Formats: sequence, structure tokens, C-alpha cells
Amino acid sequence: MASWTARQNKKFEEALALYDRDTPDRWHNIARCVGGKSAEEVRRHYDLLVKDIMQIENGQVPLPNYKAAESNNRGYAKEHRLLKNMKIQ
Repeated sequence: MASWTARQNKKFEEALALYDRDTPDRWHNIARCVGGKSAEEVRRHYDLLVKDIMQIENGQVPLPNYKAAESNNRGYAKEHRLLKNMKIQ
């Protein structure tokens, strides 16, 4: 299976939002938006995305270890700490 570029993935995401499951010729429309992919390739890409999401939601994908970032208070850990302490008014 040919790889997908970051631009194609972005176009794929945008097209998924535009063409819902009830849209006639959904995969052909999405393929046209993505460019360089057939309707079948787009459908397979979608099936893989759904599988990945299901694995994440079922806890089958381990969470990244952010411990190193927490120790130096940079990056994600610092932002997470700041957001956690923020109060919305």
C-alpha cells in the first residue's frame, strides 16, 4: 500500500468532515479531495483509522511516558500543569 503524505492526510480529514456516511459516492468524493488515491485506498485508510481509534478507546494502546518531561517542567508536562490549575470563569 502506498504511503500517505501529511497533506493527503489533512485533505482526508477535511473530506471526512465534509462527506458523512450518508453521502452518495462518499469514497469517490473523498478520493477526489485527497488526490492521488483511489476510492478503495481511501476506504482502506478509513478502516485503518477506525481500527486505531477503537484500540485507543479500548486501552489497547499504551500511553506515552511523559515522566521525563515532568522532571524538567518543559513542554507538555508544563502546559498540562498550567491547564490543570486554570479555572474557567
